[in-house]
Amino acid sequence: MEKTVERFRTAVEKGDLAALEGLFTPDIRLYSPVKFTPFEGRPMVMGLFGVLLRTFEDFRYVGEFGGTAETSADGTESPSAVLLFRTVVDGKAIHGIDLLHFDEAGLIKEFTVMVRPQSAVHALGAAVLAGLVADGLVPDPAGR
Repeated sequence: MEKTVERFRTAVEKGDLAALEGLFTPDIRLYSPVKFTPFEGRPMVMGLFGVLLRTFEDFRYVGEFGGTAETSADGTESPSAVLLFRTVVDGKAIHGIDLLHFDEAGLIKEFTVMVRPQSAVHALGAAVLAGLVADGLVPDPAGR
């Protein structure tokens, strides 16, 4: 788990999308603050990370905690890590956490993102939706 956290953190901070793919289980679930249902599966999560890595400005992790936590998917406890981050999206300063749950092989099986303040959540949601639509990962809600 510790090695996966270190590799994940380095890949995100360097914006290295290729280095992320092998860290996720094929059926990963990513819970976002801007979408009620999770993003599911490695292809969708990788697409989302492509958008996020383009969207974040001055992204950096500022802390890390490890332990165990209950997963959302099945309610079992698994090794987990919390990474605290700061970034900027569309001029809005964001403070957030990434909660990572690991499977028995040390891969990330569940990922939850929480951010504050509410104005930053809205800016992040708009930017991510625009990126997902531009990349053809979700339909344009405006029907364009």
